[in-house]
Amino acid sequence: MKPFAVDRVNAICAALFIGFGACFALQSLGLEIGTAFRMGPGYFPLVLAIVLILLGAIILVQAVRFDSSEPIGHIAWRGMLFILPAPIFFGLTVRGLGFIPSIFLTALIASFASSRMKPLTALALSAGLTLFAFLVFSYALGLPFRRFGPWLPL
Repeated sequence: MKPFAVDRVNAICAALFIGFGACFALQSLGLEIGTAFRMGPGYFPLVLAIVLILLGAIILVQAVRFDSSEPIGHIAWRGMLFILPAPIFFGLTVRGLGFIPSIFLTALIASFASSRMKPLTALALSAGLTLFAFLVFSYALGLPFRRFGPWLPL
């Protein structure tokens, strides 16, 4: 009989998913939930938290069923250094710089998470993403936002 084994990497991921999902679910319960047809401000965060908990449970079941016995690899510090601050930068600058410069700079920051990213490729990727976001949010969805903010002398 095979001894009980748990894939540590997937178990840690599952614990993080379940923990973050539970935290967000508890926070969303402080808001008005509403119904599926009349959603309150807490409805969507609660649904996403439940999905996160369910994904964590699925990963946990897989971690218990299959033991890959692989050690936890190195931590991608470069990725965390560039990916994690990017949305924070966007949130802090979107009102001052405006939507277009903030999206461009956020994409530029995040693109350097890969050590293989070249500066010219990062600029092209950021410009393409900015154009796409502008077309989708401004023209397709018609969302009212400032394209360029008061920090820029335009």
